[in-house]
Amino acid sequence: MSITKERKTEVISEYRRSEEDTGSPEVQIAVLTTRITSLTEHLRGHQKDHAGRRGLLGMVSRRRRLLNYLKKTTPECYQEIIGRLGIRK
Repeated sequence: MSITKERKTEVISEYRRSEEDTGSPEVQIAVLTTRITSLTEHLRGHQKDHAGRRGLLGMVSRRRRLLNYLKKTTPECYQEIIGRLGIRK
C-alpha cells in the first residue's frame, strides 16, 4: 500500500527543481500520485478495505488542492506536471 523509500527517492529526484528540493508542489504531487496508484491497485483486490478507501480519498483531495495551487501560481508548471504524470484534468 505504501511506497518504498527507494521508490520515493526516485520520484523525488525525477521531479525536483534543484538538488535540495524535496517539498515543492511538483514533488508532493508526484509522490501522492505514486501512492494513489499503489493504493488503487491494493483496493482492486480488497474491495472491503473501507479505511484504505478513505485514505485514498484524502490523498486525492490533497493532490487536487496542490494542483489547484500550482495552476494559480505557475500555469506552465501545472500543464507540465499533469502531462508527465498522466493525470486527467
